[in-house]
Amino acid sequence: MRSTKASSAVERLNKRGEQTYSMGTNGKGLFWLAQPSTNQPAENGASTKLCEPMTMDDFVVFVNGFGPQIVKRVSKLDIEFSKQLVKKQI
Repeated sequence: MRSTKASSAVERLNKRGEQTYSMGTNGKGLFWLAQPSTNQPAENGASTKLCEPMTMDDFVVFVNGFGPQIVKRVSKLDIEFSKQLVKKQI
């Protein structure tokens, strides 16, 4: 199973925040999100699982909603355009 979609979601998460996350997978094709442990040396390779193993689509939805979110910029023109799209009730 290809995991490009899942790994891209983890990369976007790492760009949004200051912490580093990684992805784990098992032989059944399930994914989980992990974070390196801060209280142990990096050489030990210990990490903390942040979720239970899940399918790729569920994993991507979980990762996209995890951590800090990017606030989308809205211009005055966008606001005025969205007002015009609303149907007027008679």
